[in-house]
Amino acid sequence: MKIWITRHGQTRFNRSRLMQGLTDEPLNEKGIEQAERAREVIGDVRFDAVYSSPLIRAKQTASIIGGVGIEEVITDPRIIEADFGKYELHKYYLLGPAMTLYWALPEVFPAPKTVETTASLRRRSASFLRELEKKEYDNVLVACHGGIMRALCGYMADRKSGLMWRPKPHNCEIRVFESEGGKHRTLESFRI
Repeated sequence: MKIWITRHGQTRFNRSRLMQGLTDEPLNEKGIEQAERAREVIGDVRFDAVYSSPLIRAKQTASIIGGVGIEEVITDPRIIEADFGKYELHKYYLLGPAMTLYWALPEVFPAPKTVETTASLRRRSASFLRELEKKEYDNVLVACHGGIMRALCGYMADRKSGLMWRPKPHNCEIRVFESEGGKHRTLESFRI
């Protein structure tokens, strides 16, 4: 099975450089263009299933890249974005040392109070992907968010930490992995 993992397209909060976790904001015009471009770049790939976070920005991205109606997108709460707690919708550069250090180096610094931990992101990702790997798909698309994507990719890359924190995933970047018999392999990536 090939698992195509993508981050959603741009929203107005991304453009304004705000921490956007659980706030449900649609794609802006650029975000729609990014998703359409991503669809062009991957060509005529047919997905057996298209999964998404329940948030509208991810569902729109999944629909466009997956080539399916939004009502055909399978939503799963385990791949929703990290909960940024009191830092939600704060400017990236005004987060203060605790959140800035945690988000830059979560392997070293703990999550501030009210912020979801990377351990939680890893648990959710592993649960989702283990279940997905039991399906009989050839190609499956998973549209999600920058934080949870780091844990999903960490699982698929068999990282000891369970995270692929760097490089940061860009809007509509797609990372493709193969899963066969419990073994994983990184195949390619597309940066839009």
